[in-house]
Amino acid sequence: MIYPHIPKHLFEKNRMKLNNKLQEHSVAIITSNDAMPKNGDQFYPFRQNSDLFYLCGIYQEKTTLVLCPKHPNAAYREILFILKPNKELETWQGKKLTKNEATAISGIQTIMWEEDFEKLLNEIVYSNSTIFINITESSKVLSEIKTAELRLAEKIINRFPLHKKERLAPILTNLRLIKEPEEVNIIRYASQITEKAFKRVLSFVKPGVHEYEVEAEITYEFLKQGAMGHAYSPIVAAGENACFLHYIINKNVCNSGEMLLLDFGAEYANYAADCSRTIPVNGKFSSRQLQVYEATYRVFQKARQLMVKGTSITLIQKQVCNLWEEEHIKLGLYSIEDVRRQDPQEPLYQRYYMHGVSHFLGLDVHDVGNKNAILEPGMVLTCEPGIYIREEGLGIRLENDILITHDEPIDLMQHIPIQAGEIEELMNRNKS
Repeated sequence: MIYPHIPKHLFEKNRMKLNNKLQEHSVAIITSNDAMPKNGDQFYPFRQNSDLFYLCGIYQEKTTLVLCPKHPNAAYREILFILKPNKELETWQGKKLTKNEATAISGIQTIMWEEDFEKLLNEIVYSNSTIFINITESSKVLSEIKTAELRLAEKIINRFPLHKKERLAPILTNLRLIKEPEEVNIIRYASQITEKAFKRVLSFVKPGVHEYEVEAEITYEFLKQGAMGHAYSPIVAAGENACFLHYIINKNVCNSGEMLLLDFGAEYANYAADCSRTIPVNGKFSSRQLQVYEATYRVFQKARQLMVKGTSITLIQKQVCNLWEEEHIKLGLYSIEDVRRQDPQEPLYQRYYMHGVSHFLGLDVHDVGNKNAILEPGMVLTCEPGIYIREEGLGIRLENDILITHDEPIDLMQHIPIQAGEIEELMNRNKS
């Protein structure tokens, strides 16, 4: 954890919002991610469970939060169980949190050691009739790994079969969708770090560099600026590689005459930025590249203005597909007559635009939230139209992060260069 501590009042506020949603005579239990084994005696870098972090700010494995807002014993209304420090562990891994440090980060007064969780669980649960169990829910990914969340859920269901069980994820999803001002500021700062990395890339890219070298420049700037690293595996795709939506091999040479698609974002204090830019490797758009780029930029501008309260990502997507159909026709990819004859189940625009224009953003790059959710002030989402013309070896995507407000949307990445002329000017000025 290399970022300054987030003020504990954010986590106190988040817990209060959750407590207000819990039923009478209920308890909610949220646990941390595992430290995941890699090979031999090595582990993958630890990443905290986003729900747990949202509620207490603790970035450490073997951590469990128990919330029981109506418990007769005030000390048991918020309990945080953490790993007990020991000298042998510290010799190898460094210091673990003390109870006082955990309180300073989270604002929780009752801190207990992880080894005491089993003893206290019965006392807390038996004084309530409902248990809210937290399991990360995703409509796209079904993990084959039995996570700490799943293991704890199985234990609770088996130990307390007569208690009523409820899902905590839908409640936390609705809460996490609306960002507090402190969260927006963290995302904005992650965007500023991302901007610095992009400007570094503009001064670095030239014919002959490898995609992985470009990734290295981004990584260097992220870490130099105090980010935790990448919010997701970065896409650095030259030429036809840009037509593969999740290309992350990043091994090829960037050749003169090709476009280079970058999809990258810093993670700062566990919050993600998500940015896409597409630049000419030699610093100069060809006439065709500029034609396609300007079409993408027009769609981006119009899509961004659609991101207002009262609509949804699903509705915006339909409008953006219509915009792309118009642009595709102007680009000569197909004709109006072709559209009239197309199969409605396989519209022609999908050949060149096959992904969504937006997703929610926050503690995860693809943050919680349903695309049919009505947009409300405080939500943060991406705006990312793209076009992929495989027969021309050309893929272009532009992406910024947008804050929904009571009025016009706020572009949190509005200062990151995006216009074709500005990109050319910066690439050539830095190399002159």
